[in-house]
Amino acid sequence: MSVARTQTERFGANPFVVEGPIVAGSGIPGPNFTLGSVCWGDAEAEWVYCQLVLASQTTLQPGQWFQWDRDYTATLLTTAAAVVGNRCGVFSGAAQPSTITGGPVGTITLAAGTYYVWLQRSGQAPALVSTGVTANLVVAETTATTGQLAVPASPTATTKQITPVSFGSANRTFTATTVNGSNVLTALSGASAGSVPFIGATVSGTGIPGSTTVTGLTYSPNGVIQSVTISNNATANGTGITITAVGVLEVGLMWPYIGKVN
Repeated sequence: MSVARTQTERFGANPFVVEGPIVAGSGIPGPNFTLGSVCWGDAEAEWVYCQLVLASQTTLQPGQWFQWDRDYTATLLTTAAAVVGNRCGVFSGAAQPSTITGGPVGTITLAAGTYYVWLQRSGQAPALVSTGVTANLVVAETTATTGQLAVPASPTATTKQITPVSFGSANRTFTATTVNGSNVLTALSGASAGSVPFIGATVSGTGIPGSTTVTGLTYSPNGVIQSVTISNNATANGTGITITAVGVLEVGLMWPYIGKVN
């Protein structure tokens, strides 16, 4: 039997299944690939196959940052856990229902156990960042928040630098039609699968309640975003409403690693 080693998928959706939990003697094979295997997609994307051992129930969100060691054992990235020299990248979504809650290409909640995941190390990807990013977007560093980076104007002492990465801008905007009482944004303009919006991003605009996030995206067959589902219902009707998305931004990954302690 042969196993495909190359897979292409629309940007914004991880084409790979999270494998697990793997239980010895269960008859479920794992891992299904050699650790460190690489697969390719569009937009210069590359994914690396890593082992992920979870000590407790954990929720993974597209854009979360991971590090992995030379044995391709991955852990969620924080300042305290980051190891200088480790490579890093992002989780860009799960392609199947999770073991507890969640769904395709979105947030996934996993029980404790051993899993095998594909983490993106190259190309365009969603990236979880603190909402207070500056317009500089050159310095990327770890934070105390699990899986989240900061992008300040200058390095913050005791954090750890992530390089090389690049961000297009501090936030992204698009326009949409809102319907009072509905949590679906339609008639989108300025929204594309390669830049905005991303699942988990916080969105704001006229008629959008505070602390509203993106929970789902609907695509046409040719990859155009048709609608955006948000976590709260709109409170007003509106056409051509400017929506600002922050917290999960487009990042350009270039085989990043943890370079140094700031």
